[in-house]
Amino acid sequence: MSIAVSASIATDHLMRFPGRFADVLLADQLDHVSLSFLVDDLQIRRGGVAGNIAYAMGVLNRTPLLVGAVGADFAEYRAWLERHGVDCSTVHVSDRAHTARFVCTTDDDMAQIASFYPGAMSEARDISVAELAETRQLDLVLVGANDPEAMLRHTEECRELGIPFAADPSQQLARLDGDQAVRLIDGAAYLFTNKYEWALLLQKTGLSEDEIAKRVGIRVTTLSADGVQIVDKDGTEVHVGVVPERTKVEPTGVGDAFRAGFLTGHTAGLSLERSAQLGSLVAVLVLETMGTQEWTLNKDEALERLTDAYGAEAANDIKPLL
Repeated sequence: MSIAVSASIATDHLMRFPGRFADVLLADQLDHVSLSFLVDDLQIRRGGVAGNIAYAMGVLNRTPLLVGAVGADFAEYRAWLERHGVDCSTVHVSDRAHTARFVCTTDDDMAQIASFYPGAMSEARDISVAELAETRQLDLVLVGANDPEAMLRHTEECRELGIPFAADPSQQLARLDGDQAVRLIDGAAYLFTNKYEWALLLQKTGLSEDEIAKRVGIRVTTLSADGVQIVDKDGTEVHVGVVPERTKVEPTGVGDAFRAGFLTGHTAGLSLERSAQLGSLVAVLVLETMGTQEWTLNKDEALERLTDAYGAEAANDIKPLL
C-alpha cells in the first residue's frame, strides 16, 4: 500500500531539566507563573510528526510520501529522509518562512514543557491531496498534527475522494473546537490518540464513546507504560503491553514511532495485535534514544526483544517486516 503522511515537519530543540517540574510548580500560584529552568543539555534534532513517522516507515522498508511545508533550510533534512527511503518529492518549500521549531524541556519524571513555532508549516494549507491523487496512488493518508486548516482540508479531500485516512489530531486538539474535531475524525479508517487526548476529544465533541465508534473504523489509544488499547469496528477490544525499556532517554516522538510501526504492520496484513506489537517495538527504540530519528533497527536484536515481550510466535509473524 502507498501511504502518504500529512503532518508537521520540524526541527526539535530538546533540553533536559535535572529535577521535577512538579516540585517547582505551585498549585495555588499557577496564575502567576514566572519560571526559568536551568537545563543540563541541548540537542538539536530532526523532528515533526510527519518527519518522525515517515522516517520510521522508511526504516521499516516502506516508501512513504511526505506531505508538508518547510523552509529553505530543509535541504539537509530532505537528504537525510531520502537516504532512509522517504519520498520527499511533494514537500512544499516556503520562500518566506523557516521550517517549524519544536522546543521541549523534559524533567526526571519524563514530564515535558514545550513550545511550537509553526513557521513554514502554516503553508501546508496550500497543499492539495486531491492534486496529489491525480498523479499518485494514495491507498492511505495519515492526517496528523499540522496547520489546522491543512488538517481540515486534507481530511475533507480524503472523504470526497474516498481515500482511506487515519485521523491523528494529537497536540492540535487543544486548539480545535468541537465541530472541527468532529470534522477531523468523521469517516476515519483509523483514529489515533493517547489516553489524555481521547478524554479531551470526548469532552470537546460532546460525543460518547459509542457515538465516536460509529464514525470511525479502528480506534487506537496509547496508554503510555500501560501499552495500547485497540477497539475494532465491531467493538472487539485488544490490549497490548509495551516492550520493556532498557533505559529512558527522551520520550519525544514515541507516539509517532508507534503509529509508524502499527500502520506499517496493519497495512501489510498483520493482525491488530501483531501490528501493535511492532509499533511498541519501534516506540521503545525511540524512547531509548536522544532524538526522534537517531534510532536504528537491528533485526536480530529486535526479534529477541519481541520474543521476550510477546513470545516466539509473535516474533516470527512480525519478522518479515523487519
